[in-house]
Amino acid sequence: MNYYLPEGMGLRRGGHSQEGIRKARAEGTILQAPVVVCTEQHDLLVDLGCCTGLIPRNETAIGVAEGALRDIAILSRVGKAVSFRVLDIMANGMPLLSRRLAQEETRQHLFETRRPGDILPAVVTSLAAFGAFCDVGCGLPSLMGIERISVSRISHSRDRFQEDQQIFAIIQSMDPETGRIQLSHRELLGTWAENAAQFQAGQTVTGIVRSVKDYGAFVELTPNLSGLAEPNFDLRPGDAVSVYIKAILPERLKIKLVALRKLDPASLPPRPLCYFHTAGHLDSWRYGSEGCAKTVSIF
Repeated sequence: MNYYLPEGMGLRRGGHSQEGIRKARAEGTILQAPVVVCTEQHDLLVDLGCCTGLIPRNETAIGVAEGALRDIAILSRVGKAVSFRVLDIMANGMPLLSRRLAQEETRQHLFETRRPGDILPAVVTSLAAFGAFCDVGCGLPSLMGIERISVSRISHSRDRFQEDQQIFAIIQSMDPETGRIQLSHRELLGTWAENAAQFQAGQTVTGIVRSVKDYGAFVELTPNLSGLAEPNFDLRPGDAVSVYIKAILPERLKIKLVALRKLDPASLPPRPLCYFHTAGHLDSWRYGSEGCAKTVSIF
């Protein structure tokens, strides 16, 4: 049975046996293994453990043969895991593999079994100012727009993610004509009330400045929660600061802060993402309180 995991999440330690490769060919099983070389022809050589497998250039991903995918997408797989189907065993004993077929099967599986609102695991593959590309299974790429990453606004997806980071995502939309899947993320990081419950007025905590206005600075306390700090010194987006929580106002979805001092970002421990949902399905999601229409997101 194929589980269509993102690449790297289904990597088998110790590699595969000759018998296992022959069985995978016969049964159509999708396997994973690391790429060790990209040749001058942009074929990929894969370390199967018992031997080396070959993924010809046109079989490295959906869109390569049609010219719809840049070669950097092939080169960048060196040192990373790839998913593949075993096509054949060549005369020299080298297994002939196809990542493209694994991706096509994954895409078909997702469109047959998934729908918008479903939650699934993903791996961040590349970061851009407009969003993040994520692997939703066997290297199949899906885009998560920057506005869908978190409620707290960021200027670049690298402000929230790192490449190869394992995350959870929710399907925002699916287009059967193009085969494209759009992802969202903010709905999994909790509502205003769920995030605000982690804090109390009178506490002093750390945060990241996300934007600065004439009337104050918006400081992110969690990816889905920001407060407005009274500026008493020069602040810039990206600054790490300590802030005093002056008041928490649930009826207005506001947190009043006082910025105390700038901090060295390197001195702060990494902030792991805190998920309130990691499986299942969401028909709708409301960030704020009842009657606050601008905070409702429906799939």
